[in-house]
Amino acid sequence: MTETSSTAYLIVGAGGSHGATGNHVARQLLAKGLPVRAFVHHDDDRSAALKALGAQIVVGDVGDFNAVRAALEGVRRAYFTYPLADGLLAATTTFAAAGRQAGVESIVNMSQMTARPDHASPAARGHWLAERALDWSGIGVTHIRPPYFLENLLTIANPAAIRADGKIYLPYGHGRHAPVAGEDLARVAVGVLIDPGRHHGKTYVATGPVSMSMSEQADTFSRVLDRPIEYVDIPVENWRRALSQGGAPSLLVKHLCHVAETHKHGEQDMVTDVVETVGGTPPKSLETFIRDNRAAFEPTTA
Repeated sequence: MTETSSTAYLIVGAGGSHGATGNHVARQLLAKGLPVRAFVHHDDDRSAALKALGAQIVVGDVGDFNAVRAALEGVRRAYFTYPLADGLLAATTTFAAAGRQAGVESIVNMSQMTARPDHASPAARGHWLAERALDWSGIGVTHIRPPYFLENLLTIANPAAIRADGKIYLPYGHGRHAPVAGEDLARVAVGVLIDPGRHHGKTYVATGPVSMSMSEQADTFSRVLDRPIEYVDIPVENWRRALSQGGAPSLLVKHLCHVAETHKHGEQDMVTDVVETVGGTPPKSLETFIRDNRAAFEPTTA
């Protein structure tokens, strides 16, 4: 099964923001001249931009079987992603059931590196169960498991502290990981979607190019920004309180804190060539990401 201009692709999560893998997948398929049906939760500026590029927009709830089944009509290949939020397992099962009924042949599922049945994080356990629900659907499925996104540096790493104090406050200890860009993960998904047969049944860990500790990442920030940036290792409990006081949902807080603990013990210390071999392009480096987003990390001038 290879790429064909007559194959319709359904992209779930095409309006997502953090990492925006669904949005990147839709754009990359459209750039290849392939027909995209974007399933979004809200009709907003992101969906309008995709529509302007030629995507068909479907607004609905991924937990609504009838809405998902209608969106899958005529679709043979699909990309599925769901935010770190309640409802993952129900949404995945709904999508699998609707896909089976609609005759979908291939699904690419965005999971996470921490997915396993015995993880302390309920979200990580949920991702492992969601993978199994898709596997048991009888549809050809490929799972992608990334480590931390580079985009985390724009959110949970608190760029305001980098701008104001020259500090990165996180509870990651001396653990290492190879952060990966959302657009690079999308390239892996697109590589699978346009030639799915040889990827069915596989799970790919897709990382960035270099595994680094947070202190090493801070050194990279210092070089690119040409000013001292320091990593400050903080207690997980302090971070938990800060996240909760900032209004983060309970499931997300539990996940981030549990993953931080396992990260210290090397859970994400891995580098693979998946982005290049499946996605066709070497992954973006941390240095390039900082340069691309320099304004987010530079002090605000009066």
